[in-house]
Amino acid sequence: MYYKLYIDSVFFIQFVMNLYLLSITGKVLKCTATHRRILSGALSGAGIICLIILLPVWNLKIRLFLGVIPVSMCMIRFVFAIRKPVLLLKSSLVMAVCGFFLGSAVIWISARAEWTAQFQYGIWTAAFSGFFALRFLQFVLYRLRREKEENVKEISIPLEEGSIHMKALLDTGNHLTDPVNGAPVCIVSTKAAKQLERFFLPERYHAVPYRSVGQKRGILDAYELPELVIKDAYREISCKRVVIAVCNAGISEDSVYQMILHPLLMEN
Repeated sequence: MYYKLYIDSVFFIQFVMNLYLLSITGKVLKCTATHRRILSGALSGAGIICLIILLPVWNLKIRLFLGVIPVSMCMIRFVFAIRKPVLLLKSSLVMAVCGFFLGSAVIWISARAEWTAQFQYGIWTAAFSGFFALRFLQFVLYRLRREKEENVKEISIPLEEGSIHMKALLDTGNHLTDPVNGAPVCIVSTKAAKQLERFFLPERYHAVPYRSVGQKRGILDAYELPELVIKDAYREISCKRVVIAVCNAGISEDSVYQMILHPLLMEN
């Protein structure tokens, strides 16, 4: 038993799928690139895959398996100018996950679009179904991003001479509470906590135990703020004696928010 491959068809399908993959991966990684770079990267990736197929070394499946990650890393390196090896590897894994979902969507659409069966080699089937799958994944990412943006609130901490303003993420998965009085605990990043050091006094100190996924139990240093004001869409919620714990879990350095709010504070 043997398979007959048409290298021009393989090149075209790889080129189209690379275009879709680079576009959706850029959205996930929040990286931008010109259309020319994406087009060049997709062409280069398709060409390298074709060369791997033509090499008379090992089994075809082994060649493709060993070549997919390096090829995706080369495309990401060229298109998005990511240079660090660790970031390149992570980005290529993101592309692999995007490829899995994109491929699944293509198969699902192709199986239900009977009219595509008339096209030889499945070239246009891959192109059209891939386009619709790309649009669907872009819509899902857009909705997830919009939902996250809607959960980012403006907060302020009143001072005698003014207020400290921050952005905070309303996280329904935050169940951290003070073990003594059961008060909800918010999380603030180490960087943002420097603005609140005036409130970090011994009489305001709380020790809050926690346990995160995949980590051991520990104790967070927490302090009590006299007041915290949350600006919602049509109201301002004033919360008294709010406990905040200093921790970077869930808050990266490039996050648009500096604090994670406890959902119970929105019920005041």
